[in-house]
Amino acid sequence: MIDSPMIGRRLLCAAALLAPLATRAQASDPKFVAFLSGVRVEALRAGVDQGTIDSALMTAQPIPRVMELARNQPEFKMSFDEYAQLVVSPERVANGKALLKENRALVSRFAAPAGIPESTVVALWGIESNYGKNLGDFEVVPALATLTYNNFRAKFFREQLVAALRILSQGHVGLHAMKGSWAGAMGQCQFIPTSFLAYAADGDGDGRMDIWTNKADVFASITNYLRQVGWRPGLEWGSEVPVGTPLAKGERIVRPAGATGPSYRTTENFRAILRWNQSDFFGLAVGLLSDRIAA
Repeated sequence: MIDSPMIGRRLLCAAALLAPLATRAQASDPKFVAFLSGVRVEALRAGVDQGTIDSALMTAQPIPRVMELARNQPEFKMSFDEYAQLVVSPERVANGKALLKENRALVSRFAAPAGIPESTVVALWGIESNYGKNLGDFEVVPALATLTYNNFRAKFFREQLVAALRILSQGHVGLHAMKGSWAGAMGQCQFIPTSFLAYAADGDGDGRMDIWTNKADVFASITNYLRQVGWRPGLEWGSEVPVGTPLAKGERIVRPAGATGPSYRTTENFRAILRWNQSDFFGLAVGLLSDRIAA
């Protein structure tokens, strides 16, 4: 584990200097090598040091499995009941209760000053990574390079790739420890790289924002995200209500199962949750899991 951003940069620079020149461009596809050359220029302009760029890109290769997953995403056809049974399962609720009890002091250190319920922080942790168990199996830099090179939402993923290089340059995580999903969602919060740069927080004061292995940083980052996107202390996210319930300013009715299903009155804090993931199913699952963990 790198002990500081400065030491991290020195180690990366040293590794780049020691690597044979032939090794630095060993990607077999000349077009991919040319593509990486363009990324190098853009990363330098973004403030990434040369050592980090060399270490991260000199052995990068396309990952065929990433494109298989990108091109064959299952169409979302679950009903809300099916989704809720999967995401807000009794097992996840029970684990959330136990883990909140175990980590309450640490969660509260960040959540309480922001006026965010501890159970909401734990619910997001549970839904995003099953409480830190599912972080993703792909190294983020080559995964993002693969998506960009293959012109899959290239502008978006190129931005994520350069952001990932900036994170490495700042020394928050090592290259091979920077694991995530095929789409580059990283760590126990599943932040994409640009979200990491905007919202990740150093919970234990060690100079790093380690959302992969450090729970203090994970809880601080989740809290910081909600706080920055407009969470209002003292306001609930919402609740199930009878049809025809009058709404206050800023509230919205959500009927995830259609007109014949349950109605949820949602508040501005529900909108804050949606800033994390623009899905009413997701927002309701976070709120319901939070309520059940807290019960």
